[in-house]
Order: sequence, then C-alpha cells, then structure tokens
Amino acid sequence: MPAERLGQLPMDPRLRPWLIGKGLLTQRLKSACGSRFDFRLVDQWSGLLSAVHKSALPSADAAGLFRDVEMRCGDEICVYAQTVMPDSTLCAHPWLAELGNAALGETLGALSNVERSAYEYRSLPVDDALSVRALRAAKLQPIGVWARRSRFFLRGAPLLIQELFLPAVGGV
Repeated sequence: MPAERLGQLPMDPRLRPWLIGKGLLTQRLKSACGSRFDFRLVDQWSGLLSAVHKSALPSADAAGLFRDVEMRCGDEICVYAQTVMPDSTLCAHPWLAELGNAALGETLGALSNVERSAYEYRSLPVDDALSVRALRAAKLQPIGVWARRSRFFLRGAPLLIQELFLPAVGGV
C-alpha cells in the first residue's frame, strides 16, 4: 500500500516515523543509536526468484543474488533487510556481490545515475518466509511485522529492497 494509507491503520505510533521518515534508514539509525549501532551481513546466496520477486522487479531473470542484513541498536535487531539482485543486474554491476558489511543504501547514495521508486508498505504475518528469517533472534515476537519495499535502478538495472521493522525499533 502507499504511504497515504498508513495513517488509517492501527500501528505503534513510535514505528510510523521509522517507516515513513526521510533520509537513509542506515543514517537515521546510526544517529539515533550512536556507538551502539551495528550493521552486519547475515547471509548471502544465489537462488530462484519467486513469483512475488518477479512481479516486483522489471526483470525477466529467473534467478539472482539475495542479501540479508541486520541493523542493530545494542543487542536488539531493529531492522532486517533483504536485497534481491537479478542475475542481469549482477552481470552489469558485479561489485554488488562484494558489498560485505557495507550498507547498500549508503553505497548507492554516493553514485550517480541511481533512481529509487516510491515505497510500498505492508504488514507481514510472522509466518511469512522473510518474517521468519527476520525474527529468528528477536527477543520480542510480534503478531505481525511492518515492512516496506522499494526498487533501486542502478543505470537502469533493478534491485529490490525489503526492510522489516522489528519491535525494538519503536524503542530507539
């Protein structure tokens, strides 16, 4: 759903600014957490794109690279993010597979010829595959997880970014 509809839905009011706030999420969390901020690569693998990925990405590719990262404040996971990079995007920009613990948003922000789509928002059930990955180490187990996604276009090559906002972000 678009951002305009978020105001009509029940949500922890401390979460709303994180979902719709301006600026790079990594920078905003760094600012809020100070020295307690931690960004780390959790997992990276090659796999098949699901029907959901294919519908969200303007790409005919059947496979791509998946990259999961955590953003923490102290020992609490605040945001769990997954980037989906179709094979054709990786062929055009192979350095994307070598990001390691570098934040994608900050990296892309330093480049020219990068466009970002509007955000789309959704409450995911805890049994959604991405929610399960995100909540595996969370101390608080919610009944749902708010998420947003957007697409980056790096010189026309698409990437899908999905960010899940865990309960701890409301306390930051």
